[in-house]
Amino acid sequence: MNLNALTYAVGLILLGAVGVWFQDFAMQWQPVPAGIGMRTQLAYLAGALLAIGGVLLLVPRLEHAAALLLTVFIGLWTLALNLPVALANAGSIGAWNSPAEITFMTMGAFSLYANGVTGNSRSIMLRVARMLAGAAAIVFGFAHFNYAEFTASMVPAWIPYQLFWAYATGAGHLAAGLALVSGIKARLAATCLAGMMGSFVVLLHIPRVFAAPDQHVEWIMLAIATSLTGSALAIRKYAT
Repeated sequence: MNLNALTYAVGLILLGAVGVWFQDFAMQWQPVPAGIGMRTQLAYLAGALLAIGGVLLLVPRLEHAAALLLTVFIGLWTLALNLPVALANAGSIGAWNSPAEITFMTMGAFSLYANGVTGNSRSIMLRVARMLAGAAAIVFGFAHFNYAEFTASMVPAWIPYQLFWAYATGAGHLAAGLALVSGIKARLAATCLAGMMGSFVVLLHIPRVFAAPDQHVEWIMLAIATSLTGSALAIRKYAT
């Protein structure tokens, strides 16, 4: 088993299971039009593919194929659904946050896939994954700055100086993103991103799920945050 894929796989399995359980897509992360036919059936299919892909990532002989499946499948959400919404609202940094998150998740799968490729193609693919993940992290940083008050409201009440942490995490995303795009201290940047995103999982999203286990959005945010953490770990391992 590739332990570098474990956190990422857990996040995708959870995201898929949540989609099947709630019989719907992951809200703005999978912005499927409300009037689409067979919506429930498609949500089941999407959830099943994510969960199965996550499981197969943990099977050594199938990891490479699973990473390709997830790269294509999650990447299609970005190109076909998330990106058009962002382009239609190009002046709003908030419109780019969800596409950036899905892009970052796609690059996690792409890094795992590229690791199984030989020759010069491997380094090129890993470099592309690093740079696109870095661009996504820069968007996260600007979103934290632009919506600082909202970000501060997400910080647990028992942690003091919520607004400070909103700006601090924004700065962290921005610095890590620039490092990943430039390739300077890229592994350190990915390590710090994984640590910061992992802290969101433990300090923010798990308690919110326990507080409101019937809320679809809380489970989605937990699954997305876990998947982002796993993506950062995969990018850190194979950064070039």
